[in-house]
Amino acid sequence: MKKLLLIAFLTVLTSKAQVLTGQRAYTRADTLRGSLRTERNFDVKKYHLDITVHPAKKFINGSNTIEFIPHENLSTIQIDLFDNMNVDSITHHGKQLNYIREFNAVFINGNFKKGAKDRIVFYYSGNPIIAKRAPWDGGFVFTKDANGNDWIATACQGTGASLWWPNKDHQSDEPEEGMSIKVAVPNGLMNVSNGRFKGNKDLGNGFTRWDWEVRNPINNYDVALNIGDYVHFGETYKGLDLDYYVLRYNLDKAKIQFEEVKPMMDCFQEKFGQYPFKEDGYKLVETPHLGMEHQSAVAYGNKYKKGYMGSDLSGTGVGLKWDFIIIHETGHEWFGNSLTSSDIADMWIHESFTAYSENVYTECRWGYEDGQKYVNGTAKMIQNDIPIIGDYGVNSEGSGDMYYKGALMLNTIRHIIDNDTKWWTILRSYAEHFKHQIISTKDVVDYFEKESGLKLKPVFDQYLRYTKIPTLEIQQDGKDILYRWNADVANFNMPVDVSLQSEPKRLTPTTRWKKLKKSRVDDLKVMTSEFYINVKRM
Repeated sequence: MKKLLLIAFLTVLTSKAQVLTGQRAYTRADTLRGSLRTERNFDVKKYHLDITVHPAKKFINGSNTIEFIPHENLSTIQIDLFDNMNVDSITHHGKQLNYIREFNAVFINGNFKKGAKDRIVFYYSGNPIIAKRAPWDGGFVFTKDANGNDWIATACQGTGASLWWPNKDHQSDEPEEGMSIKVAVPNGLMNVSNGRFKGNKDLGNGFTRWDWEVRNPINNYDVALNIGDYVHFGETYKGLDLDYYVLRYNLDKAKIQFEEVKPMMDCFQEKFGQYPFKEDGYKLVETPHLGMEHQSAVAYGNKYKKGYMGSDLSGTGVGLKWDFIIIHETGHEWFGNSLTSSDIADMWIHESFTAYSENVYTECRWGYEDGQKYVNGTAKMIQNDIPIIGDYGVNSEGSGDMYYKGALMLNTIRHIIDNDTKWWTILRSYAEHFKHQIISTKDVVDYFEKESGLKLKPVFDQYLRYTKIPTLEIQQDGKDILYRWNADVANFNMPVDVSLQSEPKRLTPTTRWKKLKKSRVDDLKVMTSEFYINVKRM
């Protein structure tokens, strides 16, 4: 969840300097982070992260072994680590390598052969960025639980995983062979990370190391530490392992609240296909921040309340029927974690579909009417400030409207298709077709056009690339009604459902005036609950 919702919607991207491309000014640092240059022309196969966390000093040290295959002969590769962190050394087959640093990029000199699997070991240490308002700003959270025990977590989407561990920090490359995560913490504390628990070991120095193994590809920003006085409970539900790690004194509340996971899984697996990380299991981990979609270790900080911290984002009352963080962050397991956008400019692929999953769950449990009430209620949060799609190659997200404007766009497309059997088939096949893949806006649009048999690109373009939503203009012309679209997309066309004298009817407006003969504007009702549009009666 990009910086997690609602408040992030109001975040304005600030200009930094120098290079202006679309939505803001960009620096060399932005380009180094966001672009795929020659030094990044390699495929990461696996990460082996092995670190120690020192809570009292807010300090970490350790190493990341990076296995990769170059796509060409490379004399320099780029690995990312924030410049406030120390590079202790980098070795290649036991030999220390030279490097230079530029902003948050580390350029490592070596002899890396095309097509040959290779590895480097990157030793590092330092005091990572402390998040003041996690998860809206990225970094570590160092706090205490109610019993005075250390309680520590990471949340770094948007800011970058390289704020605390060295990696190729670009969404286009996930380690196909997974990742091992070994984290040593003071005795008496537990670390919970992604994937399967492989055991723990008392190191004899006041620290215990907790080992986790991820078998599936994983986004860098999904890699997480959760350190605390945790207790574990769980079960196997219809062949899927469900595991929960909560603070000791919240065990009884968690056992009640987390029962919602089972009907949620029933709904999502019906609508989106099998849980995409079955090999790694599913976990909810209690965190001192609100939540994040950390793959197979979903961060939960909703304080065991219904809705969004006890409030309803839709303002309809429907959102108080379920726990927002459980539903939204788990929806990301399909949209964002399984299928991932190649550039964060296309983060709508994560957030629009996941915001829509809230509506899907509501409909699964309480029916179509409540689902429509909820999704339409979220329209009040839409800003229409900047386009949903950001600028490419410079690590730039678009508008926070990628959440609920995106969800309402999908709800509109559902009603354009006008066949629920077909809609649910397309949605599920989309999630299954792109499982564990890196995709772009074009991939999404092409797929929905192909499977629906409709020309949907103008619709996607209007909602994603422009701030305005389409306006249906209507006016009386004698005994007839004239109607047309006012939109930014040239020759925009999109069907829309209306009722005329209480009889349902589908119009097919274009940007040219069309005529509805022998009809009165006063008798025409536009189905704006099914189509996210403006209506202007002229």
